[in-house]
Parts: sequence; C-alpha cells; structure tokens
Amino acid sequence: MAAQVEESAKNSNKKHRKDKPWDTDDIDHWKIDAFQPTDNKGGVFTEESSFATLFPKYRERYLREVWSAVTRALDHYGIACTLDLVHGSMSVRTTRKTYDPYIVLKARDMIKLLARGVAVNQAEKVLQDDIACDIIKIGNLVRNKERFVKRRQRIIGPDGSTLKAIELLTQCYVLVQGNTVSVMGPHKSLKEVRRIVLDCMKNIHPIYRIKELMIRRELAKDPKLATESWDRFLPQFRKRHLKTSEKTARKNEKVATKEAALKEAGIEPQPTKKEKPAKKVYTPFPPPQQPRKVDLQLESGEYFLKAHEKQAREVQQRKQKQAEATSKRRAERAEVFVPPVEEVAFTVEEKRNKRKRTEEKVDVQDNSKKKKKKEKVRLNDNDDSS
Repeated sequence: MAAQVEESAKNSNKKHRKDKPWDTDDIDHWKIDAFQPTDNKGGVFTEESSFATLFPKYRERYLREVWSAVTRALDHYGIACTLDLVHGSMSVRTTRKTYDPYIVLKARDMIKLLARGVAVNQAEKVLQDDIACDIIKIGNLVRNKERFVKRRQRIIGPDGSTLKAIELLTQCYVLVQGNTVSVMGPHKSLKEVRRIVLDCMKNIHPIYRIKELMIRRELAKDPKLATESWDRFLPQFRKRHLKTSEKTARKNEKVATKEAALKEAGIEPQPTKKEKPAKKVYTPFPPPQQPRKVDLQLESGEYFLKAHEKQAREVQQRKQKQAEATSKRRAERAEVFVPPVEEVAFTVEEKRNKRKRTEEKVDVQDNSKKKKKKEKVRLNDNDDSS
C-alpha cells in the first residue's frame, strides 16, 4: 500500500515532464557559440563606440611594423583602428560593418596588450570568446626599489621556470613587463594568476600557490571527490610569529642536543661563559656637558676661517683621506704578488753528511753513558773491598 502511494507521488511530480528526443548526453550545454552576423537582430549600431590607449616610445618601431597585421585582424570583425605616432596613442572604433556589440571591448584589450609589450600573434587571441585578459599593476605595491625588483624576479624564477610552471598549470600566457604583468587566458585562470602575482609582491613565494594548483589538478581527476571539500588535502602555509619565551625554549633545545651529541662522541662540551659587563660607579652628579660644534671650531681656529679657506681645507682633508685609502688598497693588492718564503731543499751530499753527524753524536752519547756506568761499577767495587 505504501509503495503505491510513493509511486503516485512520483508520477504527480513528473506528470508535466515530457521526453526530449533532441536533448542527448553528447550535447555540451555550457558551450558558448560564436556570435554570427545573423545573431544581431537590431542591425547597424546607432552610435559609434571608440577606445584609445597610449603606448611607450620604445614600442613605436614595433607597432609600425605590425600595424598592417593588427588592421587585418580587426577588419574581420568590422572594427577600424588608427595609430597616432604624434601623440603616441592607438585607438579602435566601431563601423557600419560591426555586428558584435562586445567585440569593441575585446579590441580595446588587444591594443592595451600591444602597448604593454605583448606580441601581435599572441594579442590577436584575445579576440576569441573563450579568452580574456588582465593587466595587473604591481608598481605601487612595494616602496623599496631593490625589494620590488627581487620580488618581480621571483615571478619569473631561474631561467623562467616559475613563469613556465604558472603558464602550464593555469593555461594562461603571462608577460612580466616593467610595472605590470599582462595575463591572457580563461576567466577562472586569470583569478588564479592575479592571486599568485599579488601574493608574490606581498612576500609569499609563488611555489606555495603552484604546489596548491598541482594538488587541485590531481584532485579534479577523481570523480568521487567532486562533491567533497578539498581542504584536508591542500597544504596550510601559515606564517607564525614566535614569542620570546618560545624562541628561548627552542634555543635551549638546540644547545642541549648539541651537548648530548658531543658527549656521545667523547668530547666534553666547553661551557660558554658570558662576560658580565663591569658595573659603573654610581655618581649623583650629571655627566659633563659636551662641547658644541661652534666651541670645537673655536678651539681649532676653523671658526675664524673664510668660506673659500674652509672649502680649501675640506678639499685637502678629503684628498688626504683618499690618498690614505688608495695607499692601503695598493698595499692589499701588492700582498697577492709577494712570493712566499720557500724552504731550501737539501742536496744528497748534505743529507748524507747530516745523517753522519747525527750518527756520530749518537755514538758519542752512547760512549759517554758506558764510561759513566763503568766508573759507577768501579766505585762500587772499591767500596765493597774496603
């Protein structure tokens, strides 16, 4: 009875559902079809849309060479483009032949990429529907110039290995140029690259994000984990600031392990004695007042010198210091060319004579010892007889 009620409930839910013979499993519902001229029902655009962007001076020569290729690529979509070498700008605009309303924004992205150093063959790909671009500004994220250069170099890596790894894992094209990073690829991957670049400029190495992406790619292959959380598989990299007590405890542990290793090796650890600073004698009086700069100048007589005399004196002192420094440097350089003291090697005859002398000395010493022994024996015999 209960089974019949369940079946009737199911049938009531699905009574309006009908079979769709045209909807098969091989159809990709997420596929984005290319925009065709027949899809534009409105016809010609009522107003003209245009975008312009500036480009640096060093890109002028390249853009002049490839501008015909740029014009050809945009003409296919009905977009007009102009290169203004006087003001150093590129512009794109819609024409009466334009049928896609969004293509002008894609053309704007293309000229932006060309201005940022991307090659024309690569920049053309942004006109495709499944590829977008992102220009990440990194110039104002780090104040120190040296630190900025080091962190920007981390994105590239040794021989471009880090950049290549990012490109392979995200299926994006990445170009680091000056104060910007130009990225081209799918929308989802652009977010990943932006995160990696910004974290790198915040002193988080790209290798951590690359490792996470590699794990995610492997987990995506398993259909069982599609509905589960992946947090337990992903590495947790946290920067932890230790307290002073924790630092001291770690230091003591290292010292203890070192001492234990020395004892096992049979070496007695030498206790490190800290020299206590000498106690200062307490005086209720304040320290003597230090002389001012003017007082020192009055003592040396510099205060009464004229401006040109002071300048001449400073120049002389500077030259004297420079001469001392150069002489010191020359002496250091000359030390390299001083030949070391060589020990004179003995000839065969000298070695033979030296050996004979040592043998004669040994013989003399042995004879003297024998004589002393004989005298002692003789004295003992005399004592016994008496």
